[in-house]
Amino acid sequence: MSTAKLFAGASGYSFKEWKGNFYPDKIKPEAMLAWYAERLPTVEINNTFYQMPRVAVLENWAASTPPGFRFAIKASRRITHDGRLKADTTADSVDFLYRNLTALGDKRGPVLFQLPPFLKKDLPRLTEFLQLLPEGHQAAFEFRNDSWFADDVYAALRDAGAALCLSEREDNAPPPLIETASWGYVRLRLEEYSDDDFKRWVDRLKATDWDSIHAYFMHEPTAPPYALALQRMWSE
Repeated sequence: MSTAKLFAGASGYSFKEWKGNFYPDKIKPEAMLAWYAERLPTVEINNTFYQMPRVAVLENWAASTPPGFRFAIKASRRITHDGRLKADTTADSVDFLYRNLTALGDKRGPVLFQLPPFLKKDLPRLTEFLQLLPEGHQAAFEFRNDSWFADDVYAALRDAGAALCLSEREDNAPPPLIETASWGYVRLRLEEYSDDDFKRWVDRLKATDWDSIHAYFMHEPTAPPYALALQRMWSE
């Protein structure tokens, strides 16, 4: 049996559509994170893709959550979509991002670099970019162009200790489960999952050598119960 620790959560937490099912009907927005963190061990923050996280906000997140909680942070589009991983144009943004994320302390989890679908494989660019990442970066890369799924890309990630994100989407088959780091990052983006689906994922993930796994469901109202179900099956 796998001894890996599973962190299952949702992509975001501050959704009014969750009131009345996951959240109480009258919960205030500023109380949502604490409520969420009492029930789930991690959250993937997506609004950092649009706006670099400020230290004061990060400190508040850390103070609002219990020990052991983890924040996965989606890297800014300045890096992935505007800068397209070019080291010479993204170095300052990468430094700013990781410097600010120290405000989370030991609650900082992985940093997700989600590449645009139009960006095709460029191994020299990726290799140079990986050299920008600081020690303990815990970076995960979500490639959305099939050209990236190649052995030399996996080798580059492995050399840098970066994870290949395993993303299951409605519009494509999931990429291969390739272990390039000691931990895994999974995005489960289908609208519906059954108990059988969860069981298949649990079996698949427990067959890896990862010591920890971060898994995130879409921001639909089903995300919290799906994450709870996956956590439960993992422990059975």
